[in-house]
Amino acid sequence: MPIRILLDENFPADFAKEFSSNEIHTVHSLGWSGVKNGELLRRAHAVCDVFITLDRNLEFQQNIKALPFGIVVVKAQSNRMAHLTPLVTDILTTAAKSTAGTVQHVGA
Repeated sequence: MPIRILLDENFPADFAKEFSSNEIHTVHSLGWSGVKNGELLRRAHAVCDVFITLDRNLEFQQNIKALPFGIVVVKAQSNRMAHLTPLVTDILTTAAKSTAGTVQHVGA
């Protein structure tokens, strides 16, 4: 069953193509670029089961336990495709196990 994924704006636009078997939205494609994290997370519930971000501070700045979706924080050397693409399988595996109100981490 496909997972509804929302990719944060800190990912390159091409990264969404790596998730072809799922329903993918990006902050950019929804026109939400520049929206602050609190408002972004309020909007996200309508479009995702899992929010994927590179923002390592998000879980400390927001009340994650109250969210109706899970969050996957990706820890990569940079947000370049060369550093992100090798993590896709781990991201998808983690996203599939993600539950509402929780944060999971992928990468180093």
